[in-house]
Amino acid sequence: MASLKNHILISMPQLTDPYFGRSVVYLCEHDKEGAMGLVINKPLGEADLKEIFAPETEENEFLVAVPKVYFGGPVMLERGIVLHSAEYKLEDTQPVSEQLSITSSKIIIRDIRNNKGPNRFRLMLGHAGWGKNQLEREIENGDWLVQSVEIDFIYDTPDAKMWNAAARSFGIDTSQLAGFGGMA
Repeated sequence: MASLKNHILISMPQLTDPYFGRSVVYLCEHDKEGAMGLVINKPLGEADLKEIFAPETEENEFLVAVPKVYFGGPVMLERGIVLHSAEYKLEDTQPVSEQLSITSSKIIIRDIRNNKGPNRFRLMLGHAGWGKNQLEREIENGDWLVQSVEIDFIYDTPDAKMWNAAARSFGIDTSQLAGFGGMA
């Protein structure tokens, strides 16, 4: 399978896992060793953030700089990753495409707070990861649809509508889908 980097995964209804049900995942890496992605449509609530960060921590101060914090995936929830427009670069910034990059340095949060950060961004806590051939098996099993993506979709589509909008791009009416899978 060719690399799916810079594509989105759209979970199918039979994927009822609490982390990935009705999720849209942006793939930042995909090669023969595995894949890494960020769930882009699940903002964390204030209660979730208070559970992750004690009020007196330095991280809590950084969280004030961003309007929303997203659940990026179940791996390393304590690690922040910023998915952002590619015009902003730090030493540890990793380009994903010509339009998007990821950065995990606290410097980007300070720059955002001081209006020196990227034009468009989402702060994620955690990420999703797949081992060798794991994602390919899940796609073959029908757990995910794969779609190319534009930066406007990520930043301009309301979170609550993103999963339906992504599925509709395939001509799928999600209200007609059953919540279970099977073999024919």
